[in-house]
Amino acid sequence: MAVSSVTVSISPMTQRQQDYYAKMASAYESMHVQPGDEHYIALEYVAALLPVVRAKTVLDVGSGTGRAIRFLRQRCPDLQIEGVEPVGELREQAQAPKTVIHDASGEDLPFHDGSFDVVIAFGLLHHVPDPAPVVTEMMRVARSGVMISDANRFGQGSTGAGMLKFAIHRTGLWPAFERFRTRGRGYMESEGDGIFYSYSIFDSMPQLQAWADRVFVIPTLPQKRFPLMQLATPHGLLVAFREPSGPGWAGC
Repeated sequence: MAVSSVTVSISPMTQRQQDYYAKMASAYESMHVQPGDEHYIALEYVAALLPVVRAKTVLDVGSGTGRAIRFLRQRCPDLQIEGVEPVGELREQAQAPKTVIHDASGEDLPFHDGSFDVVIAFGLLHHVPDPAPVVTEMMRVARSGVMISDANRFGQGSTGAGMLKFAIHRTGLWPAFERFRTRGRGYMESEGDGIFYSYSIFDSMPQLQAWADRVFVIPTLPQKRFPLMQLATPHGLLVAFREPSGPGWAGC
């Protein structure tokens, strides 16, 4: 299923982020994996939705230490699942037996078109300066579905702040505003998460709508305001499915 891939040079910022994760690899699980957290909820939904498109194969982009792989193997024992992760120290921390995690990045997936039924990414895109190429690659190697579990900037902070951010986004001025807010850097940095960027799962929705037949968002954290508005969720699972074809059902 995998094909050879041309080595792609990475930017100094990407290298800096990878160095951060290499340094934090041994503590990654304790820092980022909590029972019942938003990604756990998202994984429960992923496991329940895989049979909808009769998925038998899954690719996890940005696998880290293999959390999603372990979870889905437990829920769906017959599922064939692989991952990609560019940080060797994180791959070495993977705790799932017989886990295949390739040395590759989301911008350059070393697989043929349509190699997997479903492609997923958990907590990856807010670490990418331009998520669009990663989403493009995910769609390329997926036959039936793409699922992204990540943040939504519009649901974070107060109601007023969310409305203001959405208004700025709609005018097309968000990149300029973000550079002003971050004093020209365009990114933020923390001890617990390294380098990260302002991202919303709704940023990737137009791309997926052009590819899929059905696109929807499942909130994975409580919505404390405007409960009927998906835009108010601070974190969610973005789901894009192509219509299944052929008789019968398969999957988990």
